[in-house]
Amino acid sequence: MKKVLSLVLIAGAMSIVACGPNAEEKAKQEAEAKAKMDSLFNAASQSMTEAKDSTAAAAPEATTPAAEPAHTEEHHH
Repeated sequence: MKKVLSLVLIAGAMSIVACGPNAEEKAKQEAEAKAKMDSLFNAASQSMTEAKDSTAAAAPEATTPAAEPAHTEEHHH
């Protein structure tokens, strides 16, 4: 009885696997996944570019010539 039951279970599992998506459906799913990844990558790239731009815009203000050397006298011996 165990052999018959295990054969039925194996046959059922095989039929479920066989009913998976066909090649056309797989290609469609892969294209959708690629489109999602591309849009995520583009959004990440855009946010990184915006962050660099805002950092570059703030950098000149932070590095004003206020940091000149305080000791301007020359010592001659």
